[in-house]
Amino acid sequence: MKNSCSKRCSERKIAGLPEEVRRQIETRLRLQSRDNRVSCAAARGIAAELGVAAREVGSLADFLDIRINQCQLGCF
Repeated sequence: MKNSCSKRCSERKIAGLPEEVRRQIETRLRLQSRDNRVSCAAARGIAAELGVAAREVGSLADFLDIRINQCQLGCF
């Protein structure tokens, strides 16, 4: 579990996302994750599908305690 400071930082980063987009990202992350992990390619795909920055998907993943693994470009 992340410490509360990291959790608050992630929460601030995603605060500007519209609620509907946030829910869509969360749903896709949860569907794609296994053992609270999702691949970098899947996270980048979610970002592309929804037209948001990869860092927004990464911030929401952090907030949800979902780790991004198999990182290809160092985006997350």
